[in-house]
Amino acid sequence: MKAVVINAVLVGIGGFIGVISRYALNGVIHRRVPQMTFPVGTLAINLLGCLFIGVVAGFTESKQLFSPDFRRFALIGLLGGFTTYSAFAYETFTMIQEAEYLRAFSNAGVHVVLGLVLVWVGYSFSLAR
Repeated sequence: MKAVVINAVLVGIGGFIGVISRYALNGVIHRRVPQMTFPVGTLAINLLGCLFIGVVAGFTESKQLFSPDFRRFALIGLLGGFTTYSAFAYETFTMIQEAEYLRAFSNAGVHVVLGLVLVWVGYSFSLAR
């Protein structure tokens, strides 16, 4: 029971930090490009999260660098709280509802393709270290 509580606290603290980081970064991005109609803040956060998860997962798998507790904190909590996949899905859904099919398709395509590329880049980076 004690391990379950410790794991939940680790994930919760990581999630809190991730959510606050996402909120802050999204605010910075939208202040820099206030007229942008494309959800660039969500895109940037998702892509950055993909890069980070690739790096952490790569170091974890290739070098056994991080403990299981750190992986819970970083991968599940921090990056789970930081990335905004649900916001991405809702924004894309809203574009479809508004018959903005090209924007919706572009949004989904950019997220998926660049997200996968950045996971690979992060993972490859960690293997080279």
